[in-house]
Amino acid sequence: MKLRLSAASPGSGVLTVLANARVLPLGENAREGTETTSSDVPPRGVPSRDGLPRDVPPNDVPLRDIRLDDGLLRDVPLDDVLLSDIVLRDGVIAAVLPAGAASTIPESGHAERRDLAGRFVVPGLWDAHVHFTQWAHTASRLDVGVAASAADAARLVAERASTAAETALGHAPLIGYGFRDALWDDEPDAALLDAAAPGRPVILISGDLHAAWLNRLALVEHGLAHHETGLLREEDAFTVLRRLDDVPDEVADAWAHDAARAASARGVVGIVDMEMAWNVDVWQRRIAGGNTQLRVEFGVYTQFLDRAIAEGLHSSQTIPHTHGLLRMGPYKVITDGSLNTRTAYCFAPYPEPMEGEGDHGALTIPPEQLEPLMTTAHRAGIRSAVHAIGDQANALALDAFEHTGAAGSIEHAQLLQQSDIRRFAELGVVASVQPEHAMDDRDVAEHHWAGHTERTFPLRDLLDAGATLALGSDAPVAPLDPWVAVSAAVHRSRAGREPWHPEQAITLEEALRASTRTRVAEGQPADLAILGEDPRSLDADAMRNIRVDATLVNGRFTHDAL
Repeated sequence: MKLRLSAASPGSGVLTVLANARVLPLGENAREGTETTSSDVPPRGVPSRDGLPRDVPPNDVPLRDIRLDDGLLRDVPLDDVLLSDIVLRDGVIAAVLPAGAASTIPESGHAERRDLAGRFVVPGLWDAHVHFTQWAHTASRLDVGVAASAADAARLVAERASTAAETALGHAPLIGYGFRDALWDDEPDAALLDAAAPGRPVILISGDLHAAWLNRLALVEHGLAHHETGLLREEDAFTVLRRLDDVPDEVADAWAHDAARAASARGVVGIVDMEMAWNVDVWQRRIAGGNTQLRVEFGVYTQFLDRAIAEGLHSSQTIPHTHGLLRMGPYKVITDGSLNTRTAYCFAPYPEPMEGEGDHGALTIPPEQLEPLMTTAHRAGIRSAVHAIGDQANALALDAFEHTGAAGSIEHAQLLQQSDIRRFAELGVVASVQPEHAMDDRDVAEHHWAGHTERTFPLRDLLDAGATLALGSDAPVAPLDPWVAVSAAVHRSRAGREPWHPEQAITLEEALRASTRTRVAEGQPADLAILGEDPRSLDADAMRNIRVDATLVNGRFTHDAL
């Protein structure tokens, strides 16, 4: 007896069968409120009850149909792994069948068949917080993240400046990224960079993106000739960062395409791009130029909110002529700084506050300004993504969600009052978190948030209180690699160190749910990651480097190493 695909199976295209797949089960839902089935698709632009968009398979891209045989379907709980055939048609999973059963479908003789030989399959992974242009640009910038002091960072600059490749650039700016000065014994100063690269403007971007360190020539170029130290923080730094993104389109687009391919090679199918720019035009151009690796939701900042509303944009809206890959995301607003710059807004004072900043950090937008902006966005159908790192900033952000009724997320949620943890679930506010920041910041937190670190990155407490988590990287702050985030969330450790507050660890199942938006099930978008290893068997460092053999977006292979 031959099997037939259900009437709900879409399209009439040629099938693709992914054979012998080990589907790792991720439970009934992906992130709560974001799963899609053939009978559960709201109109485009309508957010789910938690304010997050549901994934709707685009219908304007010509697709092949594929059959994946006998992979292990990975869709929670992880203790029940089935050997399956996954049938794809028109960008949607048409069926998930017992291994070998796909051959009994009448159309199977015309299918493209890929034998997965027992590889593991999970839903395609999302990074919920990326600064994509800045991440793409890091390929051409000096990494000073290993610097243990200002003098050490200057030494790295001097070494780079002396290379033949850099000498050939003449007086072009030398740009680096990744320094973290919160625990340095010496202070960043323009004079150190002047001596390291005489005659060249030098700009170093901090690891958290909230500071920039310039030498004198760079200060002059940016209209800051009279600045005393060359160390800029918050909005002054953001202004410089935005200017650095101004490179020829063809150069920036080539870097972006490389970065998208690299993300696909790690199982990424989508990103939320929080770049500080008008991202509609940028991504339309990239997609038209062939960068179709990723689904992208773009955020808009305050300076672009009125424009977005005037153009009739709203969250989850698909942008025309982008093959269904580009959608409007959230309104992004920054309410405080960061831990490393000691500008995260906290209830307790910092032991060593930054000169010129308050003892408690910096509140960059007060509630009386924040709430009207969120209300404006909410009325236009745009959910809010509110940056809040310190516990007082998070409390005020939650108050703003409560007062406005807006849907959306708090980005980072690094330090929380215990009484605020339950409010995420009560208000339907998503905790958009970056677990790798816990690994980067653990020593800084023990110093500057001493006595409070049991409340830092409280992922376990948030889940236990019923909150929805969305995992991301904040790239380039951390690598655009969901497996790095998943490992940090599950193991709370890297490089062999003892786990940091292991009581706040979450399970692999929970971390994957927080990194995916779909399921490996009939009627779901064919967004898949195919793994060469069982993630359940890997320790913290091995999980970071898990082998990803293939990635599919909308049924298309965007990475194929099978």
